[in-house]
Amino acid sequence: MTDVLTLTEEQRTQWNEEGYLLLRGVLNSDEVELFSSEIDRIRRTPGYEPIFDESMPIGHYGWLPHANSLDNDGFMDRRDLVPYGQHFIDLIDRENMFDLVVDIMGPYILLSMTQAIVRPPSPKFPGYTHTDGGEALRRIRVDPDSPPLALKALYFLTDVEEEESGNLTIFPGSHRKQIPYNLDEPPNPYWPGAKQIIANAGDAVLFPHSMWHGPCRNESGKPRKTLLYNYCQLFLRQYDFEVTTAVAEFCTPRQRRLLGDLGYDFRPGSYFYVPKDQVELITTPLS
Repeated sequence: MTDVLTLTEEQRTQWNEEGYLLLRGVLNSDEVELFSSEIDRIRRTPGYEPIFDESMPIGHYGWLPHANSLDNDGFMDRRDLVPYGQHFIDLIDRENMFDLVVDIMGPYILLSMTQAIVRPPSPKFPGYTHTDGGEALRRIRVDPDSPPLALKALYFLTDVEEEESGNLTIFPGSHRKQIPYNLDEPPNPYWPGAKQIIANAGDAVLFPHSMWHGPCRNESGKPRKTLLYNYCQLFLRQYDFEVTTAVAEFCTPRQRRLLGDLGYDFRPGSYFYVPKDQVELITTPLS
């Protein structure tokens, strides 16, 4: 049995003050190659991609026969990755990341979203920033010392060694003091206080829903590939998938719980009052 990983004192200070952690070498080179090739594969299969339909609210995805571009280096924004293979399932609670997620959020959590993103080089894309959870969650504040309502784990599958490479751009500290939101002029990656993350393939970043973040321009000449796994507190719910029997049979008990399987049929009070084995199931290391 492996030891449970927790934040160092330095990491906890950075998390509390700046609101993010950059973790080096979370995925090894073989895993980076696997997930990168898998992104190329699944863009050619049916799945949820953005629907650019003015009649629909922003942020809605539809089931498309393939991505908007079949070019491996083209734009991609695929949701609901878990059904595409065991490796995507096992990333749900990968120990060298999941232990830190639990240390930050506590054990009463769910997986809320999975996403594969390819940001190609483009002279037209200006970049943008946002907070997670849409209009509603942006308006809700939690105490800086409180566990976050939601958290994102972002895995880099390509090197982002220079600025203006489609870098993840964040506003450190914006989880503690929100940037006032103005629909006519929302924050962008080039506002004062923005930080472009420099990372290598295999590195990962953790940050909360309330952190202003997003991609900057990509002038590197190569696409930026990332995987995103989001987690939320148990009283919230998943927002891009439903658990199916076909997926659940390949999951461990902990993975099924994180996908929303409480071990019994839904009833009033479910997800607010947790199963008796919740803490043990989420915090016990894999053998």
